[in-house]
Amino acid sequence: MDAHDLRHVVNDSPRIMVVDGSRLVRKLIGDVLLRELPNVEVIACGGLAEAGAALAAGTVDLVTTSLLLPDGDGLALARTVREAGGQRYVPVIVVSGDVQSRLENRSLSDDVTDYFDKALGHSALAAFIRGYVQPEPVPGARVLFVEDSRVVAAATKRMLERHGMAVHHFTDVEGALEHLHASLGSEDIGADLVLTDVYLKGALSGRELLSQVRGAFGYSKRRLPVLVMTGDANRDNQSNLLREGANDLVLKPIEERLLVTKTLFQLRMARLPEQRNFHE
Repeated sequence: MDAHDLRHVVNDSPRIMVVDGSRLVRKLIGDVLLRELPNVEVIACGGLAEAGAALAAGTVDLVTTSLLLPDGDGLALARTVREAGGQRYVPVIVVSGDVQSRLENRSLSDDVTDYFDKALGHSALAAFIRGYVQPEPVPGARVLFVEDSRVVAAATKRMLERHGMAVHHFTDVEGALEHLHASLGSEDIGADLVLTDVYLKGALSGRELLSQVRGAFGYSKRRLPVLVMTGDANRDNQSNLLREGANDLVLKPIEERLLVTKTLFQLRMARLPEQRNFHE
């Protein structure tokens, strides 16, 4: 992580740009951000041109945008952010109602940092954004981590532990399944999130661990989130992992901020009560 990335992680007074064609949605997102992140400065823009002018006037720490804008789209805005001076590393979050299909189809622009499903509600969006600009530990969070490379495992474990997560590392799926079986039927299921590589040296793969978590154990995405790490660039293979029950993917080589943000977000989502949806 370079100094520019680190600034966005620890910034105490983030400037967040909210771009949406609906004034109501801009106000809704802005209000919840001001409530959840008291030191935040919200820059509300109604479209691509207005956002471009705001970017030219000063740097921001994060951008949220709807997919469809009155004078363009969120993907074009993401390119504009990347082209603006000093904005190269700024997270760009697309807030959309068809996130799952886009994730499964892997129709993700390289300029977009992440997608957020608006159906999850405004409190979840605030938690998601906080994960980028002001990451906070989730008290007592336990990550069941499966990775057979001890070098990769040690580096990844340090990343998670720096953010207050307890990491239970296994080099194979068999060990992880034994850990989960030990808590089967009890209220405490033994982990709060599973992080696994796809390709492992043991008899079972990360895909088979995912299948067991969703099938034999019957844990939902909310009950036990599963993040899958993969270096496979094949979009069909990536899509299949999501269709089979992965909450999200973490592409290799691992970038610390994205790994930590995705992990903390899934942990927070598992603990949040159901929220009402956004309305346009």
